[in-house]
Amino acid sequence: AKQSWWERLMESAMDCLSPKPSYLTNPTLRFVRKMKHAGCTRSAIDAFVHNYEQLRSAASMMIPEDAIFPVDQLPALEDISVQPDRSLLQHTVMLKLNGGLGTGMGLEKAKSLLPISGDDTFLDLIAKQVLHMRHASGGSLAFLLMNSFSTSADSMALLKHNFPNLSNEGELPLEFLQNKAPKVSAADLSPASWPANPELEWCPPGHGDLYPAMEGSGTLDRLLREGYKYMFVSNSDNLGATMD
Repeated sequence: AKQSWWERLMESAMDCLSPKPSYLTNPTLRFVRKMKHAGCTRSAIDAFVHNYEQLRSAASMMIPEDAIFPVDQLPALEDISVQPDRSLLQHTVMLKLNGGLGTGMGLEKAKSLLPISGDDTFLDLIAKQVLHMRHASGGSLAFLLMNSFSTSADSMALLKHNFPNLSNEGELPLEFLQNKAPKVSAADLSPASWPANPELEWCPPGHGDLYPAMEGSGTLDRLLREGYKYMFVSNSDNLGATMD
């Protein structure tokens, strides 16, 4: 039966009076709901919410120049007496941040897979550095990659094919995954939507995700449980950053 004008009016009034789900009225909860549905960890969600609330506040994240003061004096390496202790290597893990794609270089895969010396990529040279250090020190140096959902498959396939002997001692894997963050629409700060390819609605949150990713993935607990105390961290495209 066709609705009368009175019935339509009452229906509209009830729609206005009925409480809407909180995630429809609170933009932050829309992101939380999306991240929970995607299986993101509590650490990842908390980190994103912190950053998103700062964005919504419109507060300036810039540090004014007049708030920056130079350090008066720093100790020089030449003035420090250090006795090498190779036994510390068994408690040390070398971590390479490998979550970035090389899209700016025309790649659709990990930036570390770009050939830079003959057929060797960044990742080939990193693996060779690790193996050399293990041989030179006569010990076992643990090695980890922090990959992203975009770089994991290609990076691990290269290491498995080219360096089957790179694996760590014990049960420590060669990688853990950094989190993924939902993209934010610049127009209204809502969750970006791309139904044709939902994967494009997400992005790696950057190197600052190291700590939430280590905690949320259980990597931090595992390292502590296995007796690791020190971590050397550098980008995968920084071959000059090596352990001394």
